Amino acid sequence: MNKVVIVTGSQRGIGRATIIEFASRGYDVVIDYIEEEERALCLKELVEKEYGVRALAIKADVREENDVDKMVKKVIDEFGRIDVLVNNAGIAIDKEFADRTISDFRDTINTNLIGPYIVAKRVGEEMLKNKSGKIVNISSTNGINAFFPTSLDYDASKAGLINLTHNLALQFAPYINVNAIAPGWVNTEMNKDLPQDLIDDETSKIYLGRFAEPEEIAKVIAFLASDDARYINSEIIKVDGGY
Repeated sequence: MNKVVIVTGSQRGIGRATIIEFASRGYDVVIDYIEEEERALCLKELVEKEYGVRALAIKADVREENDVDKMVKKVIDEFGRIDVLVNNAGIAIDKEFADRTISDFRDTINTNLIGPYIVAKRVGEEMLKNKSGKIVNISSTNGINAFFPTSLDYDASKAGLINLTHNLALQFAPYINVNAIAPGWVNTEMNKDLPQDLIDDETSKIYLGRFAEPEEIAKVIAFLASDDARYINSEIIKVDGGY
């Protein structure tokens, strides 16, 4: 029986690459999305045909408990288990400090921090039934040592996610490993419209001289979910090419 992974926000970017990486390793995959259904369904078809695994594409907003409950129930009904959760769903609202609204701040915290808590709490209940599971939260170097006032709510949410990771690891011990990775700059659609001068400046600070590709981040996620990482717990791994 294949292991099962849920990746939130997985119709594009790092999430999409992560679905493909797990499918290539023989996992049955759950593609979570709240928009761009066509992308999600195309990804479902791709992994089913390319890797011969089972795939579900489920519309679920991680900020809504009812959506998360329905998603988890559907996964258990279909696959009978959840082995890995990747909390990847997130938003970034880049605005000048003076233009940022309280609503912007709330939306970011709700999606990037409260959402992962809701999903981890619900999925953790299922994992504990089997006394086994891996949770990987996708934080950011913005939550550690790369700060931008134009994204201060994003930075705060990712710092909060790091703290949440440590607490969940303690809460779910000894049965569920909970870790996080903190990517630096990645070539995703979220970053495609950045000003070229910012891209050039930030690239100059990266030891490897380039942004990461989503597939490179996905491989680290898959490693943390593997048996090779069974003694890694409550860790935050920076994946930033040196910065």
